[in-house]
Amino acid sequence: MAESEYAFTAELWEWESQASWYFVSLPEAVADDIDAFHGHKAAGFGSVRVKVTVGATRWATSIFPDKSRATYVLPVKKSVRTAEGLAPGKPVELSLEIA
Repeated sequence: MAESEYAFTAELWEWESQASWYFVSLPEAVADDIDAFHGHKAAGFGSVRVKVTVGATRWATSIFPDKSRATYVLPVKKSVRTAEGLAPGKPVELSLEIA
């Protein structure tokens, strides 16, 4: 049976070519697992719907494949960054569930 829930810590980073967009890159093992077991659910741009929890904040979004980083990336919106005190270059503990 495929995993549908993942927990990990990764660094928050700002997209260089599009200021104000912030992401977390999924660890390679998590990305490989999601691609193998859930890639068939991919929608536009290869996106996979997920539910994410960071601290006390939970929201629904999508992860997107990023060929340059060879993983999926998770966008982290401003309201989450503000509520949870997240800053670029700092680690983010999160849990992710395939929707």
